[in-house]
Amino acid sequence: MKLAFREMVPEDAEAVEKVEKACFAVPWSRESFWREAANENTLYLLVLDQDLSEEDQIIGYLGCWILCGEGQITNVAVSPAYRGKGVGTEMLAKLIELVKEKGGTAMTLEVRPSNAPALALYRKFGFKEAGRRPGYYHDNGEDAIIMWNTKI
Repeated sequence: MKLAFREMVPEDAEAVEKVEKACFAVPWSRESFWREAANENTLYLLVLDQDLSEEDQIIGYLGCWILCGEGQITNVAVSPAYRGKGVGTEMLAKLIELVKEKGGTAMTLEVRPSNAPALALYRKFGFKEAGRRPGYYHDNGEDAIIMWNTKI
């Protein structure tokens, strides 16, 4: 597996939507990704497996709004076949690097308490629990843990 990274452009919305649908019970729409890619305050990092055909190369993404020196991670997805292979770690390291280049000094996100792999990944990168959003996830009413890393 040979990974590459690049920023999402609006034309990637269809391929990103395929990953989204494979990962989430309540996926974002293609239009939502198109709007995010067109927004000047967002950064969507795509991870590609260069060993695959061009139309299937996008195997994950990480979205982030960057405002006032802070990065707000909006969504993270890695295709099920690539989980547990370090893709998320490489993707988050690259995103933090890009947020720093854009003047970011802190990052935040919400994560399900039941998502142990994601919690472990975020803790590995210095994110710490800062609170909860009760009933945040619409599909099952699960709370969200709010995490911050104030020293990226």
